[in-house]
Amino acid sequence: MKTPQQPINSPFTMKATSKQVMRGINLTGKTTIVTGGYSDIGLKVTEALVKAGAHVIVPARTLEKAQTAAGHLPNVEFGVLDLMDPASIDTFAAQFLAQHHQLDLLIECAGIMFAPLRRDSRGNESQFSTNYLGHFQLTAKLYPALKAAGTSRVIVVTSRAQSWNGADFQDPNFDHRDYDSHVAYAQSKAADILFAVELDKRAQKDGVRAFAVHPGLVPGTGLGRFVNSNTHLQHAMGIVMNNLQATRLISTRNAMKAHRYGLTEYDYFKTVSQGAADILWAATSPLLRDKGGVFVEDSNIGTAVSAESTSKFGARPWSIDPQLAAKLWSLGEQYSGTKFSL
Repeated sequence: MKTPQQPINSPFTMKATSKQVMRGINLTGKTTIVTGGYSDIGLKVTEALVKAGAHVIVPARTLEKAQTAAGHLPNVEFGVLDLMDPASIDTFAAQFLAQHHQLDLLIECAGIMFAPLRRDSRGNESQFSTNYLGHFQLTAKLYPALKAAGTSRVIVVTSRAQSWNGADFQDPNFDHRDYDSHVAYAQSKAADILFAVELDKRAQKDGVRAFAVHPGLVPGTGLGRFVNSNTHLQHAMGIVMNNLQATRLISTRNAMKAHRYGLTEYDYFKTVSQGAADILWAATSPLLRDKGGVFVEDSNIGTAVSAESTSKFGARPWSIDPQLAAKLWSLGEQYSGTKFSL
């Protein structure tokens, strides 16, 4: 059944932390994979899952980097995975299936933003390749384990950028149009939501449910490395925003400014813990049992809004339309060279 794209009675708000949404959640005996699970929001997700008793596999292009960041955590193992390399995806999935019978949670946090024009070995634009096609192929290859779990969830991390524009089905790889890194990023993130919509439709018969999650505006993370290539400055900004809680000060200022001008919306900046909360809520909340195929933000199902909406929030039609989702699924099979065994 299709879950309505409208909020439910969630007890949490945009201010919820990972600790709050995971209170009372027991994941003992559960096996999870978190792509990008060794840095920023992904690391916070990994930490919370481990604390709840889950066994977590963290894949990374550079194994040493992941081990340095998350190697101190108990019940975590690592694997090599490059989402732009189809052979790497196949190898990682094959190794996982050889060692594990089931996969209870697949959380797809890894991604790139505003990257200059690059292409994978198949000619796919890098943001479309990493953010959508790589995760499409990974999910397909791991699907037998997701199905074997009986009840499992796939969480695809998206972005507010989905409100800018949807996928260009005629030229997704910018072969014939001028490249714009912002348009390409928005396309990949709208595609992530459409992927969750169609995956949930096809896979719920096997007990597999899918959600697309926008973790909010979280400054000071490595996702902005193509905007600011200075890693030391990124790290310092992360400390200021998260450890020194500058995000709270900025959000309070924005709220006061909005009130002054009679605005109902404003940019609320989150810490990595608050960003992780949205992902963890979608991954574990009992309120989402028998639900799926929806866009999630601020630890709740988001609202469907019109294409003309000027709201900072909500899912646009081109991100949740079921016909577009089916069309994108075919595109995913074509450009990734992968088919699901559904």
